[in-house]
This record gives sequence, structure tokens and C-alpha cells, in this order.
Amino acid sequence: MQQLTGLDAAFLAMETRTTYGHIGSVIILDAANAKERLTLDRLIEHTESRLHLLPPYRRRLLRVPLDLDQPYWIDDEDFDIEFHVRELALPKPGSDIQLADQVARLHARPLDRSRPLWETYLIHGLSGGRLAVYTKIHHSAIDGVSGNEILTALLDTSPDGRDVGEPDEWSPGHRPSTPELLARSALSLSAQPVRAVRFAGALIRSLPSLATAPGRPRVPVIDRFILDQVAPREGSELLQQSGLLRAPKTPFNRPITPHRRWSFASVSLDDVRAVRKAFPGMTVNDVAMAMCAGALRRYLLDHDALPDEPLVSAVPVSVRSDEESSALGNRVSMMFAPLPTTEPDPAKRLFATHESMRGAKEQHQALPADLLADVTQFAMPAVAARAAQLAARLRIIERVNPFNLIISNVPGPNIKLYLAGTPLLATYPVSAITDGQGLNITLLGYLGQLHFGLLACRELMPDVDVLVGYLVEELDALVKLSSEWSQSRTSAAVQSGASS
Repeated sequence: MQQLTGLDAAFLAMETRTTYGHIGSVIILDAANAKERLTLDRLIEHTESRLHLLPPYRRRLLRVPLDLDQPYWIDDEDFDIEFHVRELALPKPGSDIQLADQVARLHARPLDRSRPLWETYLIHGLSGGRLAVYTKIHHSAIDGVSGNEILTALLDTSPDGRDVGEPDEWSPGHRPSTPELLARSALSLSAQPVRAVRFAGALIRSLPSLATAPGRPRVPVIDRFILDQVAPREGSELLQQSGLLRAPKTPFNRPITPHRRWSFASVSLDDVRAVRKAFPGMTVNDVAMAMCAGALRRYLLDHDALPDEPLVSAVPVSVRSDEESSALGNRVSMMFAPLPTTEPDPAKRLFATHESMRGAKEQHQALPADLLADVTQFAMPAVAARAAQLAARLRIIERVNPFNLIISNVPGPNIKLYLAGTPLLATYPVSAITDGQGLNITLLGYLGQLHFGLLACRELMPDVDVLVGYLVEELDALVKLSSEWSQSRTSAAVQSGASS
């Protein structure tokens, strides 16, 4: 039995009729070169053989009476793997567009909370002799890094597999009684005042360095809070002058529906690195963020909806220590970075993105690493769920929107991997959206490529595939720019050498 943290439980509380708390991935497999044909029975057998490496797969939720405390993960005494692993087939021709549509439909279905919170679908019929495996698992159980741990347990570095050890015979653990749960809750609640004092002290100590951090980006709501605490009068005037009460409006910053659109694409990591090397000080993430800024600018111009102010991105950051590297659950914080969507010049946009990310990192480092986890730890599930429902009804997130979208870069493996003897060609993220943020961009690196997965609300962004195309074109433009930049520097160096 393991209790959820406040941050874990927040992903349960966020769920409404239109918002779901699960995340997922789609892996593309080379069925033509598989050691053995991957069938549903074989996938079930393979997954079952590794259940001892996948604790969340056999755990279900147990709520505390009256939701007085965070729920617990307990062993599911009725666990049935055949409920969780399923198969389907795409109609001919089995295009990538058909796959994206099918994944969007599957992702728009909530998970059954009476069972372990995950599902896997083996998808046949994909063109080019390929298979796809779509998996979704609730965010309350994993974050991006721990999701990679799940993937690592299922995949191998050889088509022959590996020795994962013989699992002990599994039997469900003890299920606590109602009096036991209430006693645990009483003990936990008694410690809340001490936690609150420690949290407030750490936050107050961080405010001066946060307010004066060099290069700190101007971020709506965050600035309002900081300036009100450090210099209320001056802060209020600054906010009135600069309009920093919220992120600018876009077509995707409105209430979402239950329906989803998903699109995906891959770009060469070598191309991204070529851009990084051409411009000193750049990082791979800077280039990826610049691609997003350029693509979003073009998309919003298409819809005559480009704001006069830069968009604001929220970027998840792992705060795992070395000791927590293999732990499950959520150990994540968030940093906020303006995107230079108002800048038409690609070179200036790239440098502006670099400066924005540098400032965002400085701002993030000035805050306590566990800020997000500590904040969520105080809310009882009963209160958090009601607050989320009320916020949805009153459209609070849309009215006071601190950022426009989440852009997440998840580290991935750079070695060839196999699922049950079948080579893995690519892996694409399928993340989550919420009211007020109807677009999510997540990318994951694998085997020399960056794989983008974009999730959007169908009614707000029915043409999210256009945005994906712009991402690819933005990298092409940056590669061309970096080549011209390198050539001009080389020419200047040759002329300087000749003159000397």
C-alpha cells in the first residue's frame, strides 16, 4: 500500500467531463523485421512476464472515507490483464492520419477508476509493414521520467530479449480497513500546520532573489504575486502599464470539449544539433522551443489571431534527486518562458528564445524545488475536486490564464530498442490538455530523432496537423539559416586571415 502525494492526487482532482488526467504514448514497430509475429496473445504474455517490474500495473485506487486525505494505491485483488491489453485494426490504407484519428478517439476515453489506471492497444493495419502500440496511464501514477521507467521495463536492447528474473508468486497485499484509513488520515492532518509554516518560510525567503533575478522573464500572474509581496505599489503600477494580468488570448485558450485531435511528426536530431552548434550558447531545447515559437506564430497568423504580446509557455522540469531516479509518481516542477511569437525574423526569434529560456531557468532556480509538490500537499481531495469543478464552471482558468500552453521535452533513449522481439522505429507522446489550455506540445528523443506529439481540443484546433507541419518547416528554415551563418563566419575568418 502506498499513499499518493498531493501532486499525484491533483491529477485525479483535475478530471471533469471534458478534462482527463491520463497521458500516453504511441510506439511504432517494424513488424516486417520482427523476430516473431507480435500478436495480442504474445503482447499479453510479454507484459505479464514483466509485471513485477511494473508496480502501477497491478495497483488500483482506494479512497479515504469522505476524501479526508490523499488516496492510496493498493493491489487489485481482481486484476485481469486481458481487460487492460486489447487490439484493433485500422481500415485500409492504414495511413498515419488514420492512426492519429484512432489514437485521438482512444485518448478521449476516461480510465476506469475501479481498476488499475492503464490500458494498452495493439493496432494492426498500419501501412508499410508497421504496427503501433498505444498505451495510456494516469498521470497520478507517473510523470515523464517515471513513464520512461515503465517503457524501459517493457523494452529490450536486443531482439532476443533479456533476463528480467523470475517473479515471486504474486498475491494481493493487505487492504486497510475504514478505521485504519481514518486513523492514518488523522495523523497526517495533524502535521499540516507544521508543513504550512515550513512552506511559507521557504517561499518568503525565495521572493527577493526571484524578484531581482537577472534576465527573469515577465510572466503574467507570477509577476503579480512577486511584485505584490516585494513592492506592492510599484508592482501594481507596472502591471497596469504592461498588462501582465494574464497570458494573451489565442483560439486554443478557451474551455475544451471532451473531443481530441492528435498529430505527430519526427525531425532529425542531427539537424537540431547543427543549428545548436552554429549559434554559440544554444541548447537543443532552445532550438526546439524556437521551432515551437515559429510554428505557433505562423499558425496564429493563418487564423488572424496572433496576439500583440508573446505567448507564454509552461515547461515541466523534473526535480528528482539521484536517489529518486527510479521512483514512480510525480516529481516535477514548472518554469514559465515567454515565446517570441511577435518576432518575424527567424534568427532574432532563435536568440530571443535562448534569452527567454535562460531567464526562465534563473527564475525557476530561485524558487524552492518542491514548491509545486508542497502547494498541492495541503488540499484534501474533497476540497481539491470541488475546487476543480467550480473552476471549470466559472471558467476561472480561461479568465486568469498564467500561460498559453505546456511544452514538454522528455529525455529518451538513443539506442535501438525492441518490444517482444519487434524493432521500435519511433515513440510519440500523447499528453493532456485542460480548460483554458487546449493545446499541448510534447517531444521525446529516440535514436537520432526528436518525435513530436501534439494534443489539442478538436473544436478549438481541428487542424492541429497544420501546426505539426509548420514545426518541421521551421527546423528546415533554421538549418538553412545556420548554414548561411556558418558560411558567413568562415568567409569573414578567411578574409581576416588574408588581410593579416
